[in-house]
Amino acid sequence: MDKFIMIDNNKVKISNPDKLLWPELGISKVDYIKYLIYLSPYIIKHAKDRFLTTIRYPDGYNKKFFYQKKVPAYAPDFVDTVNWKDGSEYINLNKQVTLIWLGNLASLEFHTTFNRIQKPFSPTSLVFDLDPSQGQTFDQVIEVALLIYETLNKLNVNSYVKTSGATGLQIYIPIGEKYDYNLARKISKFFAEYFANKYPNLITIERLKEKRGNKLYFDYLQMWEGKSIINPYSPRATKFASISMPVKWEEVKKGIKPSDFTIMNAMDRIKKNGDLFEPLIDNKNAENVSSILQQIK
Repeated sequence: MDKFIMIDNNKVKISNPDKLLWPELGISKVDYIKYLIYLSPYIIKHAKDRFLTTIRYPDGYNKKFFYQKKVPAYAPDFVDTVNWKDGSEYINLNKQVTLIWLGNLASLEFHTTFNRIQKPFSPTSLVFDLDPSQGQTFDQVIEVALLIYETLNKLNVNSYVKTSGATGLQIYIPIGEKYDYNLARKISKFFAEYFANKYPNLITIERLKEKRGNKLYFDYLQMWEGKSIINPYSPRATKFASISMPVKWEEVKKGIKPSDFTIMNAMDRIKKNGDLFEPLIDNKNAENVSSILQQIK
């Protein structure tokens, strides 16, 4: 039997509330909605005013899925939308009621663009997506991430890191919307080539998976106009019900794994550590990469 809850003075239907979205963990849709309510302040602060792509799993995390980019015709009036340059409408995940409505649609992942809608051609951060090749362990991802972290420290560049929630780590350098995508791509490419040349046995920038061998892929190409990345604190469709969790570099050094962070324990962790990605929201925390730009030029 369907249920209804009131969110932001709006009545939201929860259909098939007892359907199991993570059967092995016993997490039903109504359980998932509860977790989203707890996590909503943190998901929303990083997702709002960005173009949203969700991945929906109507029958659970390990069943058929599909991507939802454009606003469906049946979206309720309380869902705010934003226009893409081709005229398409996207959902603006800017309030709790929208998140809960999406949760009822079995949206298990929330991916957002690198830019805000106010500045569609300027990413807010450089993002290094470290993606392990087949057969690699997460410890190898950590090894590469720490090499990058140490180099950035020597350059006096602050960086922030989060798990992808799946298999990799993602390193963020806030740049405060100072550069357009073309220039931001050049900076990222500079770093990617530098690390791939310095550690040729560990890192590759080869796009074709079959040519990467047993090297970690430094993906600098994903950060581009119209593309997206998993939002901080978004759940992932994994058997652990893992979450894309910001972590401290000290934790990375001690050793972590993606399954350490789940929708079940996320709030306890956030209450203890706060939002580690909070500095990325304010442009005043942008890093100075002018010296890198000079080397590129």
